[in-house]
Amino acid sequence: MPQDAADSPPAVRQLRLVVEAEDYESAVAFFRDALGLPEQAAFSGDGDARVVILDAGRATLEIANPAQKRMIDDVEVGRQVAPRIRVAFEVDDARAATARLVAAGAEEIAPPTVTPWQSLNARLDAPADLHITVFQELRTLEERSTLDGFGTDGDRER
Repeated sequence: MPQDAADSPPAVRQLRLVVEAEDYESAVAFFRDALGLPEQAAFSGDGDARVVILDAGRATLEIANPAQKRMIDDVEVGRQVAPRIRVAFEVDDARAATARLVAAGAEEIAPPTVTPWQSLNARLDAPADLHITVFQELRTLEERSTLDGFGTDGDRER
């Protein structure tokens, strides 16, 4: 990272994923009540326009090349299922979260599975036509960094 970039504030302060949901009430109930994302704000406008902003904790943008996307699908599901965009939520207990979300209307695509990167991941089709992963980290970042194939692009020679 260039020295001046390290000294300046981040250019982006928040990542918001905006999802259109035909069945707004069901989507809000699923993500707010079943998944447990706290409501940060809600707004309404003319013509029954409504939006709720749910706090999902820390956000990251995961960019994967096609080979990585295929590999993740193979590990987590055993076949190619994910659309171009998949939303992943870290939870404390992937098994309990999966059961709770299925009870709330999600379709389980693959049960919680231990991945090579040492997380417990489950795949679901959720309201608002979102394909989601719920995952539980089984090891610390430091422990995972010693695994084969785990590192950062910064670890590679350019």
